[in-house]
Amino acid sequence: MPIRALDGSLSRSGRPVRLRMEGKAAMALYMDVHNMDGSVTVDDVKKAHAADLEKQGDHGVEYLRYWVDEQHGKIFCLVDAPDAEAANQVHREAHGLVADEIYPVTEGS
Repeated sequence: MPIRALDGSLSRSGRPVRLRMEGKAAMALYMDVHNMDGSVTVDDVKKAHAADLEKQGDHGVEYLRYWVDEQHGKIFCLVDAPDAEAANQVHREAHGLVADEIYPVTEGS
């Protein structure tokens, strides 16, 4: 069953629609890709993600989710940010592992 946001809008995925506050910069979704040398563990990525969460507020960024391909050393992060550089700056300050690629994305259902 879809969930209604405070303004009455619905998300297709059933998640609440993020509301934009007047006077704040518009945010966009980005998917970043990290290509690590060798394998990577979910536990290591969990620690890096926690560090991102500590720094994200300094840049008006919200890291939402991440996925890990342990065997191939790939990490994918979904982030709500004013721009791609702000998203990468959080990674840079949190743990130094900046993304190799960043793509603007639109959420589908």
